[in-house]
Amino acid sequence: MSHTPYGYRIENGQAVIDEDAAEKLRTLYENYLSGLSLSAAAEQAGIPTYHGTVKLLLRNRNYLGDDFYPALIDQATYDAVGEELQRRAEKLGRTDRRKPHVEKPVPTRFVMRAVERLPPDPIEQAEYLYSLIETEE
Repeated sequence: MSHTPYGYRIENGQAVIDEDAAEKLRTLYENYLSGLSLSAAAEQAGIPTYHGTVKLLLRNRNYLGDDFYPALIDQATYDAVGEELQRRAEKLGRTDRRKPHVEKPVPTRFVMRAVERLPPDPIEQAEYLYSLIETEE
């Protein structure tokens, strides 16, 4: 499992709400919807972070609740923030910034060149051996 999202803590293997952090998070949502910028909304909510991280916080679906995480916000608030993010992006002309997804073929056949030398250090050995692997096309 990855890190625990802001607003939760793990107790006895279960995610529980960290009330202090959760209240700051709810305030973040309110501040952003009231018209503050991402950074200003976080600062006034008492969450010291960068604007890019604030956007990730606002779009974290775990806050809606699921099988592991209890809900911190309601669906209407989450949707309203998503719409506001989109509205502001359109207003600033920033809706075309996503690069198109390019499907890259995954190589499934490999060959390994002959081993010419084997360094004494195990890490160097691994690096050298991996460098000998080539995809077969």
